[in-house]
Amino acid sequence: MNILLIGSGGREHALAWAISASPLCDRLFIAPGNPGTAECGENVVIDIADHQALVAFCRLRAIGLVVVGPEGPLVAGIADDLAAAGIKVFGPSKAAARLEGSKGFTKEFCAEFGIPTASFGRFSDAASARAHVAAQGAPIVVKADGLAAGKGVVMAETLEEANDAIDMMFSGGLGAAGAEVVIEEWMIGEEASFFALCDGAHAIAMASAQDHKRAFDGDAGPNTGGMGAYSPTPVMTPEMEARVMAEVVRPTLAGMAKRGTPFKGVLFAGLMVTAQGPKLIEYNVRFGDPECEVLMPRLRSDIVPALIAACDGVLDQITLRWSELTALSVVLAAKGYPGQPEKGSVIRHIERAAAQDDVLVFHAGTKQAALDLVADGGRVLNVVGLGKTVGEAQRRAYSAVDLIDWPGGFCRRDIGWQAVQREQG
Repeated sequence: MNILLIGSGGREHALAWAISASPLCDRLFIAPGNPGTAECGENVVIDIADHQALVAFCRLRAIGLVVVGPEGPLVAGIADDLAAAGIKVFGPSKAAARLEGSKGFTKEFCAEFGIPTASFGRFSDAASARAHVAAQGAPIVVKADGLAAGKGVVMAETLEEANDAIDMMFSGGLGAAGAEVVIEEWMIGEEASFFALCDGAHAIAMASAQDHKRAFDGDAGPNTGGMGAYSPTPVMTPEMEARVMAEVVRPTLAGMAKRGTPFKGVLFAGLMVTAQGPKLIEYNVRFGDPECEVLMPRLRSDIVPALIAACDGVLDQITLRWSELTALSVVLAAKGYPGQPEKGSVIRHIERAAAQDDVLVFHAGTKQAALDLVADGGRVLNVVGLGKTVGEAQRRAYSAVDLIDWPGGFCRRDIGWQAVQREQG
């Protein structure tokens, strides 16, 4: 069949790499794609916010499956519009995508269906939010309700930081995303990401990962969309994964179905593994970025039948196989990220890195300018190493990073540090 993949980041390059390997994929189109996805299929220039243009393209190219990468189009209802046109689409409806589109919605959903999460308050004005912070004390977490490209969460260690975050959000610093805020208790534990495929009635576990949100080594600096990840993460033992499925994923699936908004797609649970067990930090309704870049290299099954089964409601007939190797991804970001990244700097010798054994390089924010590949975003490349241990995967990833000539970029040098410490005893 012909497949259309929507998106342009590192997640989409990883998905394109996996989808293009499927015997079921005749032609793969990526809208709009990037220089990396162009190696897996054909990039097409379409405004992904123009849903009717996407429908028209699908009809023109006889697209049998659309895979939606980023959250924005899902929250905007792209899956509904494609389905209404009779086009098979992997991704949740607009109503189901509220699990990511509104943090307040998700917190109240968790309260209704008994899903463990942090205690919270939901506020539509700065004064009441400030009063809540004063009553609760610090540390505390301030979140923009809407989509903010991974930058809408402030881990406030002091009351001053919390109030500054509240003022920033309500003054329009994050646009419409900050028109309402959610303020949560600061949970103690270890963060993990967990992914499950869902078809509205059934859910099957995929794999776990651990993201590194802070910009600099030692988990210092501002929050980002993610500076690297590895999979699997040791904190997600088989027993913990079973608890997450039983206490978080399945109740969510049942609750969404009960509300008349069944969830189909991939459910990405951001978790805090506490002394009491797993607690939901937030939901995403798509593959994570940079987590997808470590999930796809570990997936041994053909991804396309699984995506189709999620669309068709028959996931109970699917079994996924995973490599026992660890995959670790290092994000190379443009200087200035996560603020104003510097664009246009030339990147050289990616091919040297990609030629290393057990190494993959996924493009995220690159573009071709004449004969040069240049940076065109905040997070620009994902360099993935595979190994029998986290330490081995880490060494391979950083050895490949060091072969890339890009003075305009930077990366963290400690991705996977918690797991490496565990391995070293």
